[in-house]
Amino acid sequence: MASAVHISLNVSDLSRSADFYRRFLGEPVKLLSDYAKFVAKEPEIHIALQPGPIAGSGALSHLGIRVDSPERVRQWKEGLAQRGLAAEDVEREACCYALQEKFWVADPDGNRWEVYAVLEDLAEKDSAAGKSCCEPDPASCCAG
Repeated sequence: MASAVHISLNVSDLSRSADFYRRFLGEPVKLLSDYAKFVAKEPEIHIALQPGPIAGSGALSHLGIRVDSPERVRQWKEGLAQRGLAAEDVEREACCYALQEKFWVADPDGNRWEVYAVLEDLAEKDSAAGKSCCEPDPASCCAG
């Protein structure tokens, strides 16, 4: 079996969250009254949802899916729109010492996801490549 990332999230409303992740990643592989599991194939990622306490903003900054091109970023966004999931506009931004093309979408509990492509690594350049890491303002947040 290939390696995959597994993320487990407490959610305040399982039905609302399951609807969001159904639109974001596809149909769940398990959907029970107190648990939902989604397994996306591209990229392979396993997400489990269960009702539980949401204690404000914790250590999680955001989640991200890195794709191989700006075209794939746009395809992801178009696919989400077709499934009724609104996302922020695609932007080109220099941050985290990389030029990226990306968009953001948030789940019902405020977990922010970015879908992005790295266009150029700016770590070696003396430029306004932006912050070395994510800023508290979610709109300026990035992944490397």
